[in-house]
Amino acid sequence: MRHICRLNINLLLLIISFAMISSQSFAQNDKKVRISPKATVIQTVGFTEVRIDYNRPAVKGRVIWSGLVPYDKVWRAGANEATKITFSTDVKINGKTLKAGSYSFFAIPTKEKWTLIFNKVADQWGAFEYNEAEDALRFEVTPEEGSMQEWLAYTVTKTLKNSAVVKLEWEKLKVPFTIEVSVK
Repeated sequence: MRHICRLNINLLLLIISFAMISSQSFAQNDKKVRISPKATVIQTVGFTEVRIDYNRPAVKGRVIWSGLVPYDKVWRAGANEATKITFSTDVKINGKTLKAGSYSFFAIPTKEKWTLIFNKVADQWGAFEYNEAEDALRFEVTPEEGSMQEWLAYTVTKTLKNSAVVKLEWEKLKVPFTIEVSVK
């Protein structure tokens, strides 16, 4: 009887081990290259670290503005997860104060003006759960014409010891905003 119980326990352990190995194998095979790869830009401005985590969609011959990205609707300012911007200290964005921390970054594009949004819910998938009540800061900017940029990119250009210009660049458009920090 004991021999049969041990045999059943060993058989059960063998089945569990096989199931675990199989599920790990399948999980490893499920990995796929992202069509819109992840990217991170980090720039120190004064004593403040600015970090932008985003996903880079490509134009691929598509109409972007008022096409893939509709006008007058909240857009995640990238692909996949919402773009996330983190500031290690309090900053001023286009002259308006924003506390240190991580924010999801959204935009509402139009042909003439864009509304840029820093939302307190930093980790979101797309703009599906976006809630305006959670906005920490909203402001308008004027997009600029640029040269062709196939893959969406964020650039940070330090302009002075305490300021920098961030630009969202994609297709033939640049969308800038200014960051100012304290250097005291």
